[in-house]
Amino acid sequence: MEERRNYSKAFKLEAVRLLSLGDVPAAQLARELGVRRNQLYKWRDQLADKGDKAFSGPGRRAGSASCKAPAAGANETAAAKIARLERELSEVREERDILKKAAAYFARELP
Repeated sequence: MEERRNYSKAFKLEAVRLLSLGDVPAAQLARELGVRRNQLYKWRDQLADKGDKAFSGPGRRAGSASCKAPAAGANETAAAKIARLERELSEVREERDILKKAAAYFARELP
């Protein structure tokens, strides 16, 4: 199961602002920000209900190893960026290995 992520108040406010602009579909915006689409809607509703008092929690603790960084954010630290890139590299290597095995399997099937 994936670790719980904590986002800062500024991140949430910017995400809601981008959602309300409507320039990008919510699903695409969610992918770009590294959050789930329904989370964007929850943040929007919280902001509408509570106004300035929304997102009063502490948000992300700076330098916390247990918190994962949002995908490619502008305020992404070097350590978070390295961790994100290592995860992406791991996924790409796994996909490559699967494709190699599939190519070898189908090459054997040809007459």
